[in-house]
Amino acid sequence: MRLKISAPLLAGSIIVTGFLSSCGGGEKASANAPLATEAISVGVAKVGKKALGRKLTVSSELVPFQEIDVYAKESGYVKKLDVDYGTRVKAGQVMAVLEIPELESQLQQDDAAIKNAFDQITHAEHDLGRVQAQYNALHLQYDRLNGVAKSKPGLVAQQEVDDAQGKDLAAEAQVEASKSSLEATQSQLAVMQAKRRHDQDLYDYSKITAPFAGVVTQRFANLGALMQAGTSSSTQAMPLVRLSQDDLFRLVIPVPESYVRYIKIGDPVSVMVPSLNRTFPGKVARFSVDVREDTRTMHTEVDVPNLDKVLIPGMYAEATMTLDQKAAALAVPLQAVDHQGDKTVVDVVSPSGKIEVRPVSLGIQTASEAEVLAGLRDGEMVVVSDRSGLKPGEEVRPKVIELVEYQNQEDKQ
Repeated sequence: MRLKISAPLLAGSIIVTGFLSSCGGGEKASANAPLATEAISVGVAKVGKKALGRKLTVSSELVPFQEIDVYAKESGYVKKLDVDYGTRVKAGQVMAVLEIPELESQLQQDDAAIKNAFDQITHAEHDLGRVQAQYNALHLQYDRLNGVAKSKPGLVAQQEVDDAQGKDLAAEAQVEASKSSLEATQSQLAVMQAKRRHDQDLYDYSKITAPFAGVVTQRFANLGALMQAGTSSSTQAMPLVRLSQDDLFRLVIPVPESYVRYIKIGDPVSVMVPSLNRTFPGKVARFSVDVREDTRTMHTEVDVPNLDKVLIPGMYAEATMTLDQKAAALAVPLQAVDHQGDKTVVDVVSPSGKIEVRPVSLGIQTASEAEVLAGLRDGEMVVVSDRSGLKPGEEVRPKVIELVEYQNQEDKQ
């Protein structure tokens, strides 16, 4: 066993040996005399304030915000097809036109019926004018006879006055009947016009339009194909196309139960797409507000804008959510933290260079650091190297070291 002795200690030993020899005692120094030992060197890190955040990274698949199969409302033959795979359309843009001969014939019948109703109205108006004129003449005749009979009694026979009054009332009844006939004819016209509008609405469905802006991802029909009405449950209707909204995507995230309390509408989300090597901004748009019993997760959706149209449905993505964050938290490295039963402690190097075991209370934890709620002060030094041989009160020589942080500091699911 070799004992390494520093130069000053060796020189002192030589001086002591010479002194003993000069005294003539001839006695040798005891081999068991204790030697001065150096303080143990320990690696430490300073406790300081920094931004800490609890994050969660979940892998999921990008899906369109909306995706539908576009069906025909009425059965017909594809007369015109303006879209194909990858065609981008605007809301309301015509994608296909159907040929529906039955509805075309029905519209012609409606037009003929409306024209006939107009003719009947014209005839009823003329008839009303004729009976109204007759009524006016008979009513005037009655008024004159009745006036003479009252002013000059006996000049006009009462029978003549009564006949004039009867003709007047009959003419008035004819006027009322003609008015009713005219109103009935006008009502028939309104019914015909309503039917024409209904049939026109059905015929307008021959133009299949895009309900929202997006891209055609599937095409199921060709020119001349017979499209069955999608509203009929008795037929196996085939859609015209599949349309996906591609300016906005959804990212469905199953948030574990332990993190549910941190989720809020509008929280920012960083969406990393490995295949593109790009990160896109997103935000929490909606969540189910319940935890599924089988997976113990909550359905959460993140909206991801796709303004430059580089995202494609089905792409794999990693969403990083900041669940809890503090801008100036007192942070301690996790390498310095020990768990002793139900206590959490750290070894602190006091200003005098001695070890002090101190209990602490922790808050937010990342992969490499933890927030200190109580037990430490800003600037204190904690031991991050091996602490197995250290004892409380032991004198040490602290050496500040740089800790290697993990590149990925988020919890991954």
